[in-house]
Amino acid sequence: MPQIPLHYVDLRTFCYATEDEKRVEEALRTFLPDREDDDEPFPIERAESEGHYGDRILVLSARVENADDIRHVLSRLADLESFDDLMDELDERVTENTELFLRLDKQAAFAGDVRLGDGITFRGKVEAYPAKKEKAVANAEEVLERLREQTHD
Repeated sequence: MPQIPLHYVDLRTFCYATEDEKRVEEALRTFLPDREDDDEPFPIERAESEGHYGDRILVLSARVENADDIRHVLSRLADLESFDDLMDELDERVTENTELFLRLDKQAAFAGDVRLGDGITFRGKVEAYPAKKEKAVANAEEVLERLREQTHD
């Protein structure tokens, strides 16, 4: 995949008081690249928040900006069982601000599987010149089609 028409990808999930923080982090890391040349894992930001009833909520997030790292995140999406559904829904998943939104199953991600569902939010800023939704949808479609072709070769 020579060029990636995404400026960045943001991944975010919540760790509720009833969840194990290490397991939630592991689920998020299902989509993040490994850093083979570095001893440090891909950085994940942590922010504490409070739920409606005063319970602690930890927000885990990561921004992926490097082209090779974005390729890795996108390659994980190629494992989606519902890839065709994703392609059919692109017009609804790309905003007027040229952002591609997906919700991924946190429980499945912990098991290393990639499924649409609840728990992990994927937001990718799609390159589009001019910055119009139609152009962003076309660019997202193009990159996802190339991704599918590469994984089926």
